[in-house]
Amino acid sequence: MIVLLIVLVSLLLVDRIAVAGVERELAGRIAAVPGLSGTPTVSIEGVPFLTQAVSGRYPEVRFRLGTFSQGGVLVENLQGAAYDVRAPLGGVLRGRADVRAARVRVSGTLSRATIARYAPSGVRIGGNGQRLTASGEVTIGANKVRFDAEMRVEISAGKLTLKAERLQGLPVPEQLARLISYPIPVALPFEVKLTGVRNLPDGLELSAEAFDVPFRAGG
Repeated sequence: MIVLLIVLVSLLLVDRIAVAGVERELAGRIAAVPGLSGTPTVSIEGVPFLTQAVSGRYPEVRFRLGTFSQGGVLVENLQGAAYDVRAPLGGVLRGRADVRAARVRVSGTLSRATIARYAPSGVRIGGNGQRLTASGEVTIGANKVRFDAEMRVEISAGKLTLKAERLQGLPVPEQLARLISYPIPVALPFEVKLTGVRNLPDGLELSAEAFDVPFRAGG
């Protein structure tokens, strides 16, 4: 019994050392991604961990990244998970492993202030958590036109665009819609592509995904 207890304690100790080492290495690689602020946190899901470490494969690795900025667009509360991560333990602990995930999913938020920053001149962005709205005054020909419109958030080819959809319950005239609608140049780490968007009371929640993603040492 004493020998068995010693073996179990030793395995547990090795397990904790291994998980700490791998999480530290992954966190370091993620932190080297340009545009991140703060210190990322990484947690490897599943037990026992040691069996994952020996095989060099981790079914799920979760991470919190904080805020990401590229091209002046702030994406806040960025977090996600990497699935089927391949990372040989020996190489990871030496900092020279080829770490790669079969799939990465992330989510983050655009604040109302960020969304409004890219609006055309004369367009004010609002909303109630169900829909984004736009109001203001634009020039069409020689006339100043005041408007209140509902906005539709659209993702096409991984790009985010806000499009005017209804004007006081009616379809927006095409010329006015072109003046109100605009893109937001969102970029995210790991070359993920936008796949979904959801309205929040204070902005938009984005979701994105990528496949066969490398986690390179030094970014």
